[in-house]
Amino acid sequence: MSTETATTSTKTALGHLRVLDLTRVLAGPWCAQNLADLGAEVIKVERPGAGDDTRSWGPPYLRDEDGANTSEAAYYLTANRGKLAITVDIATAEGQQIIRELAAQSDVVLENYKVGQLAKYGLDYASLKQIKPDLIYCSITGFGQEGPYAARAGYDFIVQGMGGFMSLTGERDDLPGGGPQKAGVAIADLMTGMYATIAVMAALSHRDRTGEGQYIDMALLDVQVAMLANMNMNYLTTGVAPQRWGNAHANIVPYQTFATSDGHIIVAAGNDSQYKKFVQIGGRPELADDARFSSNPARVQHREQLIPLLAEMVRLKSKQEWITLLEQAGVPCGPINRLNEVFDDPQVKARQMQISLPHPSAGSAPLVASPIKLSATPVSYRNAPPLLGQHTEQILSDLLHYDAERIAELRARKVV
Repeated sequence: MSTETATTSTKTALGHLRVLDLTRVLAGPWCAQNLADLGAEVIKVERPGAGDDTRSWGPPYLRDEDGANTSEAAYYLTANRGKLAITVDIATAEGQQIIRELAAQSDVVLENYKVGQLAKYGLDYASLKQIKPDLIYCSITGFGQEGPYAARAGYDFIVQGMGGFMSLTGERDDLPGGGPQKAGVAIADLMTGMYATIAVMAALSHRDRTGEGQYIDMALLDVQVAMLANMNMNYLTTGVAPQRWGNAHANIVPYQTFATSDGHIIVAAGNDSQYKKFVQIGGRPELADDARFSSNPARVQHREQLIPLLAEMVRLKSKQEWITLLEQAGVPCGPINRLNEVFDDPQVKARQMQISLPHPSAGSAPLVASPIKLSATPVSYRNAPPLLGQHTEQILSDLLHYDAERIAELRARKVV
């Protein structure tokens, strides 16, 4: 694995911005981490003593230089790189005042509390807009700010089911192992974090042109519905709900996994020319001449007859034989890698997708790099995901100008 140590860029895209991150778990923190990678100063606010829920979502935990577990859960490390950390009890009047003072000096506020929950603390958009008129305020919830489900808590797994994703994912019902399946990662959360990043950037661009702030209402269910892409359109143009295809494709054949003599490969023959090369390499050129299989629409129509023939053909060669021959012929293909193979892949290494940052309790922390590659304002990796409240004194002193006595009093009363 690559052990490249990330360095801080002196020229960033968002170095002029400050983000107040009141979010926890994944969707909001993912958005905030994107903004931090792009140079924004991100202040992560957490509950004193407990912090982000994901801090306790272990094992596994980050290990120190002696191989012993630290208190930092791997899940938490996923989405909190590059942030400064402060603990504040927002249920207290003093804590609410701290948040208001921080918001007054911020460009963006991110929050993922239940609908209406922050209003009782005077920390909702309407309240903070009074002290920072050009504020960008992004709320992330499960179901949005209105509608019959607005008061419900949002969970990625549930949203994957409600939003149709699981109806499309998993093996066909008529095959062994058939049935709905969630994704292996929290895609509704992650995609909501990505859409939220785009929305924040759009709102900032508008503010820079007009001086006007605005409110952003992001919902996991909205995002889950939107991201179904061609499957949405397959339904909307026909009125027929698409079925699950497992590792096959609804509109392209062959575009799926196949078992070789010693493993599995993916073959993604996206056009008739690629399909013809595929069957020629497999010694079955007649499968390209057969009228049932000569065009993609025909192959989609007759997939039940074709796929068993292709499966029999593919089993005659090894995984590496197929990959070598198909790559030489220009037929899209690839292996199914486990994560140890992913991070050992020469292309992943060449793209420097694993980084390492100094960590106060572990010595260093292995992390996954941002995939964003900017030529003039590259991504900036300033610090590893912070310890709980690691920068509380620094933020209160440097940004809000609290003196040591006041900070000590707040600590003694567990406000921070």
